[in-house]
Amino acid sequence: MLHLALHFLVPAFVIALFYRQNWKMAYFLMMATMLVDIDHLLANPIYDPGRCSIGFHPLHELWFIALYVALCFVPKSRLIGIGLVIHMALDAIDCQVTNGMWMN
Repeated sequence: MLHLALHFLVPAFVIALFYRQNWKMAYFLMMATMLVDIDHLLANPIYDPGRCSIGFHPLHELWFIALYVALCFVPKSRLIGIGLVIHMALDAIDCQVTNGMWMN
């Protein structure tokens, strides 16, 4: 439950620090990045509390994460990149806390 709450709170904190002028659009874009979890629908079972997302689900692969980091350096895609990187970092932390490893 804490993991899910952090997916909403950490982007809000980043926006409060750096994007106050246009916070509604910034928060919407960062929340839209949670659609990356659509790849969980490909897994069987769809939800497994003991499974690490990083390295298991297609959009959570390391080469995709590198692409998400690259998006942070392009001004027009920066918010999406930041949202995706925050998402992956939170998932990796959840893997560490739950399973004692950073990725699958």
